[in-house]
Amino acid sequence: MKRILLLIFILSNALVQSQELESILIAGQDANKLTQAYVNPALKGLVFSMNDGWYTTGKTHELLGFDITIGVNLALVPEVDKSFIFRPENYSYLTTQSGNDEEVPTLLGSDEGTILDVRIPIGDGTYKVSQFEMPGGIGDDLPVNGVPGPSIQVGLGLPTKTDVKFRLVPNIGADDKVNNFLFGLGFQHDVTQYVPALEETPFSLSALVAYGHTKVTYLIDDESALDDVTVTNGEGVFKLNTWTFQAIGSVDFKIINFHASLGYGSGRSTLQLNGAYNLEYDVEDEQGNNLGTVRETLNNPIDLDTSVGSLRFSVGTRIDLSIFKIYAAYALQEYNTVSAGISISVR
Repeated sequence: MKRILLLIFILSNALVQSQELESILIAGQDANKLTQAYVNPALKGLVFSMNDGWYTTGKTHELLGFDITIGVNLALVPEVDKSFIFRPENYSYLTTQSGNDEEVPTLLGSDEGTILDVRIPIGDGTYKVSQFEMPGGIGDDLPVNGVPGPSIQVGLGLPTKTDVKFRLVPNIGADDKVNNFLFGLGFQHDVTQYVPALEETPFSLSALVAYGHTKVTYLIDDESALDDVTVTNGEGVFKLNTWTFQAIGSVDFKIINFHASLGYGSGRSTLQLNGAYNLEYDVEDEQGNNLGTVRETLNNPIDLDTSVGSLRFSVGTRIDLSIFKIYAAYALQEYNTVSAGISISVR
């Protein structure tokens, strides 16, 4: 399952060292809350990275002018979101082995597991008992500890000095377990045309609205025979919808431009774990004597929903080498982002 979440970030089927997130299901009714704490920073980071890289200038194309842009956006992870404090009193059935609060890596943190004990009352003084290891994070596998989002984009000049922008990444996985799809649509409209005093200056002003959609599905195998969870027809489903609204200003010279923007970015992501998950527990009495085992099945057990939004301010530059452009920008928001790339542009 951790593999699925890394796949979400890079939209490919790169294989990484994996531990099974589905083992958290042993936590019973605490599983959703614990999973949310573990993955939420990663889902937030992806919103901010996918909302970036939509423009490299405030100037729009002439009619039928176009650009093809390939870049990467990195949402930089705050140190505070690389881990969370697990407090046993906040959960119904879970505790650390020490019984004390413990710092646990999130998905974006260190690759360090944490053992949690499970004790669920089932009546008549008996308990379902187990333990599992929280998967560590993938922070060491991410570039400069940032959540990457691809930016493969085509822009086309329309009448009324408006650019339409498309992003499309169909399924690129070589692994038949994986299906991923990315689509984006944006419009950038020139505002300078309404201010005649600016039309003869190198200054350009425009407004941008853009929407992005990402979906990743992954078939989950029962990869570990060592935990107490077996999987039947397992599937992870991730969906992300993002919106951004920005006012963009740039000063465009022959070889270089400088641009800045002010706006708002938001997004909503969902993560579902579908299929049948068969769990096995030991049964103990109040004195800890083993009374046997019990098995149960959970269907479609995880359904997480995360929404995030933030004001954003960005600055950047672009170097023009004939039709080839090289750009870079930095944005201040809840998760600051860095974007960079190259493009071919014909005005």
